[in-house]
Amino acid sequence: MNKAVFLDRDGVINKIYIKDGLPFSPSSFKELEILPGVKESIILLKELNFICLLVTNQPDVSRGKIKMDEVVKMNNFIKNEIQLDEIFVCFHDDKDKCNCRKPQPGLLLEAAKKWNVDMTKSFMIGDRRKDIEAGLAAGCRTFFLDNNYKENPPNDSTFIVSSLLEATTFIKKKNI
Repeated sequence: MNKAVFLDRDGVINKIYIKDGLPFSPSSFKELEILPGVKESIILLKELNFICLLVTNQPDVSRGKIKMDEVVKMNNFIKNEIQLDEIFVCFHDDKDKCNCRKPQPGLLLEAAKKWNVDMTKSFMIGDRRKDIEAGLAAGCRTFFLDNNYKENPPNDSTFIVSSLLEATTFIKKKNI
């Protein structure tokens, strides 16, 4: 079986926009900006034999705030730019009560099945409580990337870091 790192998109891979202390996704391709250290992190994870899978909620599509083709354009750019293995997206809103929207583990479980992933050897890296809850529910260890949002942080993340590069360096150093 393979080991994987599941990555949230906004706030982990690309810059988010803060309004009143809360995070918001880029609203267009031209606002998309990959964060410093992300490319290096993916290279390092792949050297450590991790499959790198993006798992992202994008409810602004169902809310009518952004067109699906714009999100697909952003995701394709990210995938190619930083050499991700695959991207899994939930376009639903909370009211849809789907199994793929984090904090539900559906996206991670779908990706794990497709890529034959051993969840006990894998990680979820996210910047919100929903990401960490999804990772834990799927059975993997978690890194909470603390961006100091004005919302409740997770109570039970395995590790707390300030960047993706810090998380990947920790994984390498600890050989976990």
